[in-house]
Amino acid sequence: MDNFRKDKGFTLVEILMAVFIGLILLGAVYVTVNSGQRSSAGVERKVAAQQDVRAALEVMAMEISMASFNPNFAPGNPWKNPPNASNPCTGAGNQANKGIQEATPTSLTIEMDLNQNGLIGPPDSNEIIRYSYDGTQTISRNVNCVGDQVFLGVDPSLPAGTNSARVINPTLQIYNGHGIAAIFRYYNGQSPPQELYPDTSPTDILNIRRIDIALGVQTDAVDPNTHQFKQMIYSTSVLVRNYVLQ
Repeated sequence: MDNFRKDKGFTLVEILMAVFIGLILLGAVYVTVNSGQRSSAGVERKVAAQQDVRAALEVMAMEISMASFNPNFAPGNPWKNPPNASNPCTGAGNQANKGIQEATPTSLTIEMDLNQNGLIGPPDSNEIIRYSYDGTQTISRNVNCVGDQVFLGVDPSLPAGTNSARVINPTLQIYNGHGIAAIFRYYNGQSPPQELYPDTSPTDILNIRRIDIALGVQTDAVDPNTHQFKQMIYSTSVLVRNYVLQ
């Protein structure tokens, strides 16, 4: 009995201290796990945006490099008017411009004879392609005048927050003396190359030898840690060899 009397239990203060320390440790574990999950979500959103913009840039570069592909040097007037509301690929276009029928900072129409039948456009698929930037968050792709479809950026048919990336222009590029969100820039074949402005000087289209593409995007949702959109910009240059050959 004397031994039992000498053994003491925990005091209330000791129990409270143990509970307090345990809560601190659990809180630290929670904060660490939550921070890791938020960082992982932010990385996933950035990776998804990067994958989209890289894939878009590769497709654009590949198709633009085919501008004016006409291996049979088809006679007549194969080149068509670019797709628009008043002239949806009907009637002959500017034959001197060949497979680049439109070239502005925010839109580009290219044409090619892919099936080598000497004709351009409908019903042959993918022979007239127009890329256009709406100035806010979307690049559209119009194939054979069937109407614009979202190519990169926000698709209004999808719920908000489900798009992986939206097109932006984080730094205005100086184009023709004023700030414009220039997705496309054009250069001649001189050394060093000189920039062309076919939107204001249409005859410059004849001298295009290189087209630079710059795509700025940001994640569609903010980063959970920084509460900021992740932004990135990708660019490439395309030599329009077929255009020179024609």
